[in-house]
Amino acid sequence: MTGFGDIFKSGFLEGLSSGVSAPTMVIAMILAIAVGFFIFFIYRRSFQGVMYSSSFAITLIALTLISTLIILAVSSNVILSLGMVGALSIVRFRAAIKDPLDLAFLFWSIAAGIVIAAGMFLLAVIGSVIIGAVLLLTVNRKPHDTPYILVVSCADQAVETAVAQALSAKVRRSKIKSKTVTAERIELNYEIRLKSEDTSFVNELSIMNGVKNTVLVSYDGDYMG
Repeated sequence: MTGFGDIFKSGFLEGLSSGVSAPTMVIAMILAIAVGFFIFFIYRRSFQGVMYSSSFAITLIALTLISTLIILAVSSNVILSLGMVGALSIVRFRAAIKDPLDLAFLFWSIAAGIVIAAGMFLLAVIGSVIIGAVLLLTVNRKPHDTPYILVVSCADQAVETAVAQALSAKVRRSKIKSKTVTAERIELNYEIRLKSEDTSFVNELSIMNGVKNTVLVSYDGDYMG
């Protein structure tokens, strides 16, 4: 029977250590590079934010390689795996992730590296292709499916009613997100869905009697009222 003390004997540890062959390492790292660049390509094609960060995109490639390297090292030596767990447990990542989709890409890169290092090359390739296809289909939506925020400043209640009637005929769906009333004007914030890519209705609203100004901005789903 193996006791707790036997775990620290060199013979026992050598029995648990199984080196990874050089060809396997080379294949794993080459495949990690290929999958990393694929993730990088999908990120560029599916990016919907305002400011594209090339450093974050390159980080996705690096994360795939790093996670592959770590798992290859951990799988070859039980002592190294224990030390690696201890070292990584004190690491704290404080970078703010503004877009939840960026977090999905980070997990994708790490998961791909782990799967590749585990020797499941086919799973890494097929899984990455499926994930990439799903992201391209769901993220790259048509522009008229994208929500927008329309800000309209009205002179009084009658103008507000006229704007609501005109807007209902021009867009597919509209919903008031906030309403601010002051002595000089009424400011309305609408969340709208367009019928098409045509936004000329904003110009029509701006020339209505009693409408002081109109603003149409893209809406990412996070609203601070």
